[in-house]
Amino acid sequence: MSFQFETVRRIESRPGAVEDLGVLVRGLSCRRLLVVTDSGIEKSGLLDGPLRSLRAEMDQVSVFSKVQADPPEAVVLEAVAQAREEKIDGIVGLGGGSSLDTAKIAALLACTPQKLDDIYGIGLARGERLPLVLIPTTAGTGSEVTPIAILTTPSTEKKGVVAPQLLPDIALLDAKLTLSVPPLVTAATGIDAMVHAIEAYTSKHLKNPLSDAMAVRALRLLHGNLQKVLANGSDLAGREAMLEGSMMAGMSFANAPVGAVHALAYPLGAHFHLPHGLCNALMLPHVLVFNAEARPDLYAELAEVVLPGTAGTVQEKARVFTEEMTRLAIESGLPRNLREAKIPESALPDLAEDAMKVERLLRNNPREVVYDDALHLYQQAWRVA
Repeated sequence: MSFQFETVRRIESRPGAVEDLGVLVRGLSCRRLLVVTDSGIEKSGLLDGPLRSLRAEMDQVSVFSKVQADPPEAVVLEAVAQAREEKIDGIVGLGGGSSLDTAKIAALLACTPQKLDDIYGIGLARGERLPLVLIPTTAGTGSEVTPIAILTTPSTEKKGVVAPQLLPDIALLDAKLTLSVPPLVTAATGIDAMVHAIEAYTSKHLKNPLSDAMAVRALRLLHGNLQKVLANGSDLAGREAMLEGSMMAGMSFANAPVGAVHALAYPLGAHFHLPHGLCNALMLPHVLVFNAEARPDLYAELAEVVLPGTAGTVQEKARVFTEEMTRLAIESGLPRNLREAKIPESALPDLAEDAMKVERLLRNNPREVVYDDALHLYQQAWRVA
């Protein structure tokens, strides 16, 4: 079987790893650093330790803390402008997926004449980027190991930059940074990571033995530990397992891209500013049922991953998998449907139209999705009890 698999150059994964951040970054020949994060991280104190470590080794350390969820283009370009103005020679992204995605684009555009509009799409970025270290504070997006950044345009459309330059020099995983993540955020990001694994495993394009192995390991870790950390947020071993699972899911979908769950989730986040993980959780059960008509065998295989010994036909096992993922989302305390998430029924046709624009992802879905399908899936997600 012919395939390719790309991932980051180096991964550092251990509790307390951020204490050595300054030494790690100095090894990348950086002296003037920009830390990209959000105001919540800055106010929480999570940034204090990393900044101490960096300032002990760097000539200059600046902070850009204006990152917003579903990062708007204007905010990302402001980070780029600061990096250029201060002649930054290295970037650290610390936070959730929005901070990491903003850091990726800032590291790229800070040293290239290309404009943001020029690099939307797959493989359109040119040139090098600044040295880059990415540090997740949630176990969800896996952005620290993906060559992908998702931004929100002024017209509220989510657009992606996919380029190998966006893979960092170092992905640093420190589970201590995730101990204070509140339960609902833990649930939404955990389901998000599981969706990455599921969609990578069932991707119509570029699915391969390594992406499959990563997806299976990720799903096993995430499914086995989500409820543990929801019951006890200070369970460091559980948090480590979630962070490892999120990273492996990220590696998987970075090579075998996601499909309709994400394509339908993007308009929800763009228009109603719902957390990305919640959007995925709301759409996942309905897309699973829809896709299982085309590839029940793949979902049956995943049933064995989360519930070893599942009996029955391929179709029955696929149904068990869907039911288990639905149960997990509901018992995690997330909204059950689009109504509970305050999405008006009148918005569904427009959401379906916007979802059809996400062709980059829809083409990877194991079953073709047309407008009527997208609208029906939104309607199901709205009406379900």
